Amino acid sequence: MNRAVKSQFDSLSSSLGQHLKRYFAAIAGTVIALMLGFSSFFTTELGYTYVVQDTLFGTIRVFTEPGVHLKVPFFSNVYTYNQAMTLNFGNQESGEVIRATRQLSNVEVQFADTYTASIPATFRFKLSSDPERIIAMHREFRSYDNLIDSLLLKNAKNVTVVTATQYTGEEFFQGGLNKFKVQLEDQLQNGLYQTERRQVEVEQTDLAAVSSTNDDADKLEHKVQLVWKNIILQNDKGQAKRLANPLDSYGIQVRQVTIGRPIPEHRLDELLVKKKDLVAKRITAIQAQETARAEAKTAQLEKEIEKARAIQDAQRAKELAIISKQKEVEMERQQAELEQVRKQKEQAVALLEKQTQLEVATAERDIQKANADAATYAAKAIREKGLAEAEVAKANLMAKQSARDIYMAEIQRDIAQVMYPALKETQIQMPAYYVGDGSATPVNSLDVFTSLGAMDHLKQSLRTAERGQ
Repeated sequence: MNRAVKSQFDSLSSSLGQHLKRYFAAIAGTVIALMLGFSSFFTTELGYTYVVQDTLFGTIRVFTEPGVHLKVPFFSNVYTYNQAMTLNFGNQESGEVIRATRQLSNVEVQFADTYTASIPATFRFKLSSDPERIIAMHREFRSYDNLIDSLLLKNAKNVTVVTATQYTGEEFFQGGLNKFKVQLEDQLQNGLYQTERRQVEVEQTDLAAVSSTNDDADKLEHKVQLVWKNIILQNDKGQAKRLANPLDSYGIQVRQVTIGRPIPEHRLDELLVKKKDLVAKRITAIQAQETARAEAKTAQLEKEIEKARAIQDAQRAKELAIISKQKEVEMERQQAELEQVRKQKEQAVALLEKQTQLEVATAERDIQKANADAATYAAKAIREKGLAEAEVAKANLMAKQSARDIYMAEIQRDIAQVMYPALKETQIQMPAYYVGDGSATPVNSLDVFTSLGAMDHLKQSLRTAERGQ
């Protein structure tokens, strides 16, 4: 009995163990599948550059835009780089410090005159978007932290320190900060200047040594010293010669450089304070001198103004008197000229009248002459015409005299043609007698009859004409 129970129990335990193995195997398979699924892709975010290195296939891919990308599980390594990063050397910014900002201490520099200072500065860099340059950068530095520590951080500090050697301490703190910033940014972006150490004369201000005349050592003395400075070399075109820029190989750009308030060493700071006080005192003294000089000059100017004003008043009175006399003279001269003009005008009017009369007389003479000439020509024409008519009449008369009988016969004919039709109804009363004209030629009855009839007919014609009018 016990054997049977034990046999069943062993059988049941074996079956349960197999089921548990299958269950755990299924769970393990699911977990492995999930792990493989999640390991086969990754996401990229905006503002970061991703370098994916596949050890299985030996390939390197670069992603700069946000998205979801595939990778080989367990054989792909993803390296993340910030596309923009900021290095803070002592510039403490308010707010949360993000991964793209690296907080560092101030940059310690030494100037050409051996003075030192602590300079807070901020450098902002931007990675290239060229995949080939990104891959070259990754092969060189292999991580973002190595890039910061081995390249950007060291290069920024090196350029800052080298640029400071081109200045003296006084030169830097007395107006050279802006030029320093410009040169620092230019050398970071385009490469360091090629320089040469030379001794140059620099006028410096220093604390005077303690002596009998300077018990408190507060006095400053000015002196010219020979200082070793890094002088920038130039090419034939007058441009600065440069060294190779390590950032160019990877396309890294310098986007911004800001300089905070530099902190000089104690001795330099004390020198600058003393010099500032001395300059302030000197400015105060100069201003006092200028004020006194200005006041004296103002008093002198006031006297000169009064004098000039008196001279001007006298000159003005003199000029007014002269102007008054000139006005009187001018008025008399104008009056004389006006009188002269009036006389000239009268003379011109009289002359014009004489000329007009002369012109009228000349015109009348010409008219009379023309009339006389016309009359002469008319008389000549009339005379010539009369002579011509006389010649014609003479010729007619001569012709008539030469043919008197014919002419008289024609007259008798014309008279008969007029008289005889008129005498057709005319009654003539013969006079009882007719007395001759006393001539020797006797008058016949026909002549008397014809003459009387013609006269009577002529009278009737005259009466008829008078009635018609």
